[in-house]
Amino acid sequence: MPIHSSPRAHVLLEANFRQLRDLPPTVALLPWGATEAHNFHLPHGTDVIEAEAVAERAAALAVARGCRPVVLPAIPFGNNAQQQDQAATIHFSTATSLAILRDVGASLGRQGITRLLVVNGHGGNEFKPLVRDLMLEIGVTILVVDFWKIRPEVLERIFTEPGDHAGELETSLLLHLRPEFVALAQAGPGKRLPFGTAAMKACGAWTPRPWSRVHPDTGSGDPRGATAAKGAEYFAVITAALADLVVEFAAGGP
Repeated sequence: MPIHSSPRAHVLLEANFRQLRDLPPTVALLPWGATEAHNFHLPHGTDVIEAEAVAERAAALAVARGCRPVVLPAIPFGNNAQQQDQAATIHFSTATSLAILRDVGASLGRQGITRLLVVNGHGGNEFKPLVRDLMLEIGVTILVVDFWKIRPEVLERIFTEPGDHAGELETSLLLHLRPEFVALAQAGPGKRLPFGTAAMKACGAWTPRPWSRVHPDTGSGDPRGATAAKGAEYFAVITAALADLVVEFAAGGP
């Protein structure tokens, strides 16, 4: 990660109290990931790295436009109920996630920061019912952004087969953000084995995938087309779009 010459006031882990007191934040960004296997070639912390990097870059762009965001320390664990057979995978239940989001949001609200943007990096995290309850309870407006859903038309243009877990998209992002953590030569093909029945599909029925059985190398999507250049292009586009949202949100929208 880049080394900064001075503490960034928009990154809470670095900011000091004088910076925060002199220019109080008006909107908070909370990166939320998961720690889990990402095929054989990406780090377990992939989702955390992505969410944190996207949030910090978007906040920096918003600062340059006169906004006062602060990026909170990332939540490193998420809902991994179907990956409990994978070594050192920590699962947060929905009740745990609700309690964390409640305490973070309520703390910010007491300090006058009533706008919270969750930057989600893990597909297994489901925030909608949590946000519905908490906005009624704590008086803080909460937005949730799944970073891979930002500018979908750009994702389709850049990536041949993005994949949904450790595929071309995530591998390209990590090649751009933390190439020293990528062991591409040992990547599996990311194949997804059939799951579900015809009757389930006809009814639109859903149940969680038994991940290790459906995804033998834990990946979902072929990573072989990944490049750092693709990751850099996508990262620039989605962080610029997220910065637009941060500025709008801080100003009172939606």
